[in-house]
Amino acid sequence: MHGIPSLIQDLALILVTAGIVTLLFKKLKQPLVLGYIMAGFIVSPNLKFTMSVVDNSNIKVWADIGVMFLLFALGLDFSFKKILKMGIAPVIAALTVIFSMMTIGITIGNAFGWSSMNGLFLAGMLAMSSTTIIYKAFDDLGLRQQQFSSLVMSVLILEDVLAIVMMVVLTTIAKGGSGDGEQMLSSLLSIVFFLVLWFVVGLFFIPIFLRKVRALINDEVLLIVALALCCGMAVCASWAGFSSAFGSFVMGSILAETIEAKKIEKLIEPVKNLFGAIFFVSVGMLVDIQVVISQWLPILVITLAIILGQSIFGTFGFMLSGQTLKTAMRCGFSLAQIGEFAFIIASLGLSLGVVADFLYPVVVTVSVITTFLTPYMIRGAVPIYNSIEKHLPMVWIRRINKISDIAPQNVDRSEGNWKPLLTQMAVNVLIYSVLTIAITSIMLTFGEDFMASLMPSGIARPMCALITVLLVAPFLRAMVMKKNKSEEFKALWTSSRHNRAPLIFTIIARGMLAIMYVFYICNHLLYYSDAIIICIAIAAISAIIYSRSMKNSSIRLERLFIQNLRSKDIAARASGKKRPLFEGRLLDRDIHISEFDVPQDSLWAGKTLAELNLAKRFGIHVSSIQRGRQHIHIPSGGDMIFPGDKLRAIGTDEQLTLLYSVLQQEQCPDDTEIEQHEMHLRRFAIREGSMLLGKSLITSELRDRYNCMLVGLEEGHDNLTTVSPTYKFEVGDILWIVGDDIDIRRLAEVI
Repeated sequence: MHGIPSLIQDLALILVTAGIVTLLFKKLKQPLVLGYIMAGFIVSPNLKFTMSVVDNSNIKVWADIGVMFLLFALGLDFSFKKILKMGIAPVIAALTVIFSMMTIGITIGNAFGWSSMNGLFLAGMLAMSSTTIIYKAFDDLGLRQQQFSSLVMSVLILEDVLAIVMMVVLTTIAKGGSGDGEQMLSSLLSIVFFLVLWFVVGLFFIPIFLRKVRALINDEVLLIVALALCCGMAVCASWAGFSSAFGSFVMGSILAETIEAKKIEKLIEPVKNLFGAIFFVSVGMLVDIQVVISQWLPILVITLAIILGQSIFGTFGFMLSGQTLKTAMRCGFSLAQIGEFAFIIASLGLSLGVVADFLYPVVVTVSVITTFLTPYMIRGAVPIYNSIEKHLPMVWIRRINKISDIAPQNVDRSEGNWKPLLTQMAVNVLIYSVLTIAITSIMLTFGEDFMASLMPSGIARPMCALITVLLVAPFLRAMVMKKNKSEEFKALWTSSRHNRAPLIFTIIARGMLAIMYVFYICNHLLYYSDAIIICIAIAAISAIIYSRSMKNSSIRLERLFIQNLRSKDIAARASGKKRPLFEGRLLDRDIHISEFDVPQDSLWAGKTLAELNLAKRFGIHVSSIQRGRQHIHIPSGGDMIFPGDKLRAIGTDEQLTLLYSVLQQEQCPDDTEIEQHEMHLRRFAIREGSMLLGKSLITSELRDRYNCMLVGLEEGHDNLTTVSPTYKFEVGDILWIVGDDIDIRRLAEVI
């Protein structure tokens, strides 16, 4: 190993150990995350009997990169539009679980006499279930097609988003040394400001950029561009006072709305897997068996708190969101573990120096225990429900299930036009205010000095003020005028005279806000009295509102942004990948649509729907077949199934689960003697008594009986000639025949 840097030695040791351990865990059908953690424990200095890494600082850097790429990949799988379409029900369930588990975490910390910061970070760790582990468990148990699993995944998406926010808040509190309300509010406002700014600017420029260079991009270039955007946003987030992981998540979420999202997700996966594995190995390296033994009581208490807390409060949260007791228990029991984000939050606490060293191995140990118990918790939900149903009076069961009747999704939503109108106005004011503040800040920070370097200060400051107002003018106009001619506004205006004064007030209030922005710009740059600046601001806003060019600019910018925002959906509809609109309108709540990928080795390949008779075998209906860019709606019985097809089927949970199970089972078995099927090219000479003597190629049955192919007839030492199908073989003919090893040997016995 002389001359090899310690970095390479450590990488070799980590990957070799991780490869061996993960193969073992794969054989045992356990999550690979646990294999990485075990590999980290094996190569850590805490285990004296094995080789350990040389330089822990190198591993720390790679682990930080791993977190960055893990959250970038998470962002690619995340969509704000998906969250908005979920409605309020998953939000209620997620918030109930998070606040309940955080309360339990803080209580445990206080009970053991830990510091407030240890308790706060423990609360953050306990609040987050593992998306990766639950998804893998659903897949292994064949439950991913069932309806309750989609409810769980919706809550997990929200938990992941709130975990990002929690990391930012915890970082701010840890650096400030306190967690008072003012600091929390300041942190949340800062998060909201930069999130809106980055998403709006990113969704405006990045799709345009990718559209312009689409003809020049191949997979290699797209991977480099995606990683460049990820790292660039990570640096920007760091400059803004946030973690690099937060910036990576934001960029992934922006790219998730582009047409290239799925391709980027596929390209980034090997990079994410490599650095993610190093991160989880670094987690295992921090496990000290002595600490685990000495902290057995906290480990036991935290494990029980997660299992009981997630099961009870998770069930209660899903019931509040409108689910029956049985469905809520299946969802709540599925959440009873902690995983990736617990490690990330723990790493954050260690890097900030606010978390005790013993807490990390405790959390990792708890994660390992709860991960092993996850499949049993998922499977045990229904038997426990059946036991409860058997022992509780039926009246109580009905009353418990009636909790779903008060859930928001079952409440009449005919609330008139005021709520949607005010909501849309508030969102518009927020977005355009953020853009206005960002542009103003940039111009007052850099533009003023730049203008002063070009011209005298007496001209530079008014010119800077004019340019700044012109830059924000389209946003100020949209802030004041947008939604003033919407259907909701018109309906409210014509329905009652009492609505007109409040509607006029909404216009005046937004106009006053726009005037305040212009006043701030002019007051900072112009040496006039406040009265004159107010008049200038009013005149500027009036001119902006009545300017046709500003109106056109505002509309053009908004349309371009909306087009970029909808580009992914437009492309999905154009390629037939968009899910059908009728999916949510099925009358029976137990019937829904699921997608099934036909495996490459499926025995269904080459058969028609009529031959498979899926409706009779499983009771389901195939509504469409997606084959590459081709989309077959309402296929007939004569349509054939091909490997790689994506089937959309309609049925109940039980029917779809059975279909998935049979589809996975009915595949070509692995060839256990693949070494015997190597193709060989062999030379045969026709002798007296050969079974080919006097036969033609047609009557020889070389293909049909022996599965071999005649390549040619040798003439001289260098030439092979094609044999006519009617040519009859003679003594002395030299044939060159190709076939696999077994068939060639069978043929050699008779030729």
